[in-house]
Amino acid sequence: MDFYEDRMDTPEFARTVRDLERITRDIAERYIVQGVRLTWRLLLAIEAEALADLGFAGRHESALRALFARPDDMAFPETDDLVDFGASNALPPVFVFAVDAYDCAARAGHPELAVVVAH
Repeated sequence: MDFYEDRMDTPEFARTVRDLERITRDIAERYIVQGVRLTWRLLLAIEAEALADLGFAGRHESALRALFARPDDMAFPETDDLVDFGASNALPPVFVFAVDAYDCAARAGHPELAVVVAH
């Protein structure tokens, strides 16, 4: 068993996931209420802000926080094009949380905010 696998089955990991999800949704909500569509540049900014959140850093040990960092070889465009994941099923956790926040807004009466996740 490796160190990271052992960490994923703990109450601390679950708390870290919930905290990061709340932080990400709060950040995304600031843009959603303004009607800002989700672009690659915005998604990357949401990710950077969520992972750099000082409260998040203070509440969780660095080894747990490191589990949520996007791998260096998982690159996404840094453009103002709308996010489109196609058929991808390998997404960083912050991306999943942000896209879900946008999709919830789309289902709640703002279809223009929907994110393309499959062709």
